[in-house]
Amino acid sequence: MKKLIHPIAGAVAILTIATFWLSTAFSELSGSYEAVATVKTAIPWGFLLLVPALAAAGGTGFSLAKGRKGGLIGAKLKRMPFIAAIGVLVLIPSALFLAFKAKAGEFDTAFYGVQALELFAGAANLTLLGLNMRDGFKMTGRFKRRPVSTR
Repeated sequence: MKKLIHPIAGAVAILTIATFWLSTAFSELSGSYEAVATVKTAIPWGFLLLVPALAAAGGTGFSLAKGRKGGLIGAKLKRMPFIAAIGVLVLIPSALFLAFKAKAGEFDTAFYGVQALELFAGAANLTLLGLNMRDGFKMTGRFKRRPVSTR
């Protein structure tokens, strides 16, 4: 069951973060304060999906590792504290701050400074989660290239 839950939870987590990031970028590019406010106030509600998905992916990942710490598992384990720290210390507080500011219609320097930080941190987390996904695929042999037949 863990072998099923882990990749599904990981995919849900990375897709949710990517949705947050892309929604933010597109709303900002639209130039509409209403679009930005809608996205920024909706993102914290997405935590109801994201946090359990990350917890399930992390918990099942540690369980599947069975105490091993070398190779690709080691690389994934080394990234996890950074992923968690970026999320807990930067992304969640930023999202809550931005939702508060957007709801109040305060699109000031502080809003855009935190917005820039959030986009950078989100891109970093997406990169780290993507590397973990890549290593997971390598470990399971998914998407392995097959030799081309010359017949």
